[in-house]
Amino acid sequence: LQLHHSGRYRCGGRVDSELSPWVQSVLVTVTVHGVPLSGVSVSAQPPGGQVALGDCLVLSCAVAVGTGPLSFTWHRRGSGAPLGTGPHLELQHVGDNDSGQYHCRASNGDSVAESVPLNVTVL
Repeated sequence: LQLHHSGRYRCGGRVDSELSPWVQSVLVTVTVHGVPLSGVSVSAQPPGGQVALGDCLVLSCAVAVGTGPLSFTWHRRGSGAPLGTGPHLELQHVGDNDSGQYHCRASNGDSVAESVPLNVTVL
């Protein structure tokens, strides 16, 4: 089901034979609701969030349960504004100031869920 399947429905048919009159059921209203988001997680490449100084780090956000369309924002503990949007955050040429705890926030317009923070260590 999709959200646009919400609406009013009925069925119809002949009761006894093809000679019977066509009859219809009463209208019923069907409302499709979105499923709240849960199970938001962050993974890193290289795995574990340990990256060498000057290398590239890619963080990925995944949602286990929930209906879309999904939007994502990235955050680092102690940083005010979001670092990026989308399911991936790429940090090129990481420096010492990129170490810290990162998490993603997913939203489907009806609900918002955050991942457990991932500790990024620049070696």
